[in-house]
Amino acid sequence: MEGALWHLLASSRGGPTRVRVLRALDERPRNANELATELDMDYTTIRHHLDVLMDNNIVRRTDDDYATTYLITDQARVNWDVIEEIFETVDQENP
Repeated sequence: MEGALWHLLASSRGGPTRVRVLRALDERPRNANELATELDMDYTTIRHHLDVLMDNNIVRRTDDDYATTYLITDQARVNWDVIEEIFETVDQENP
């Protein structure tokens, strides 16, 4: 999981956006529309990054309805110290 986290959040082009999404979800669960508004980003962009995070078991959906809420998975929480280290690295690279 650690290698996947580093790749998805720090090494890939979409990493900084996924970091922003995770930070927002760490504050509280949200749906894609709320994330798009909060992060001032396009809804389809947010959905893409949520799909990538879901495919890698970093976030999960509460249900399959239109306004589904996204949460951070237990597996990601177990590795939260790695995620915070990545946050710091990304912050230094993108002041």
